[in-house]
Amino acid sequence: MSQLKELQVFVRVVESGGIGKAAEQLGIAKSAVSQRLVQLEKRLGTRLLNRTTRRSNLTEAGQRCYQQSLQILDAVSELHTVVGEQEHEIQGTLRIAVPVVFGRRHLVKIIDEFARLHPGLMLDIDLSDRFVNLIESGRDMAIRIGALPDSSLKARRLAPASAVLVASSAYLAEKGIPETPEDLKHHALLQYETSRGSAVRLKNRQGEVVTYSMKPRLIANNGDFLNEMAISGQGIVMSPTFICWQDIQQERLVRVLPDYEVPVGNIYAVYPQNRFVSRPLRAFIDYLAEAMGENPYTNSTF
Repeated sequence: MSQLKELQVFVRVVESGGIGKAAEQLGIAKSAVSQRLVQLEKRLGTRLLNRTTRRSNLTEAGQRCYQQSLQILDAVSELHTVVGEQEHEIQGTLRIAVPVVFGRRHLVKIIDEFARLHPGLMLDIDLSDRFVNLIESGRDMAIRIGALPDSSLKARRLAPASAVLVASSAYLAEKGIPETPEDLKHHALLQYETSRGSAVRLKNRQGEVVTYSMKPRLIANNGDFLNEMAISGQGIVMSPTFICWQDIQQERLVRVLPDYEVPVGNIYAVYPQNRFVSRPLRAFIDYLAEAMGENPYTNSTF
């Protein structure tokens, strides 16, 4: 049994939180994971994990082993990368997490092109709007949009991300067109589930960012759904331009308060900071940044 494999399995058990999850991520049987852990502990002559039916916790020796294992695995990964730089083909597996709407609308073509360039690479893509813990899920990278919370992740900015307030012409004809941000308090908000409070932040003519309250009419965890509800006349939504730009161009939606700006955010690639960036991951992030660029068509001011 490869000692390197034992270390890889050990690290995956620690980071996923248990033998069952580690087995699922590695695509092997739970018994095989347990066997490799036992062999590693025998080889080192000490217990590394206190195992329970639900979770495995590190012993003091296990904590030291985990930190050393990360360094060893990173060194091996870096060696493979340096040696493999002369090879054109990128191989292995790349596991990424992507928001549903952004992935379906704007990453299909990019990932298709990248996959054609590197046929030896297997891509495992999790399309989900839920927050994905990269360490516990075994993912190499995630796409995050907007402000990044403080975390232990590294982040590379890929492109700007903009948003606008929009509603249907029918809704505005019935409820009235807001002339000032203060008028928003008389309107219904279609709110994204993870938004902080029932309010919108706008940049006024002096460049100051001010928060305005709105009444939540509907809350959902999918941007496409909120966009369709706005088209149906249910209220005003602060929609990312990568979702609503075509509906604005085709006049299914109308910008609200076009003289005010929504503070611009960014699109990021995030990945664990305590890991060497593998050649596949580095190549994919570079490709994303080049493909998206600083002025993606979805950031039009309409």
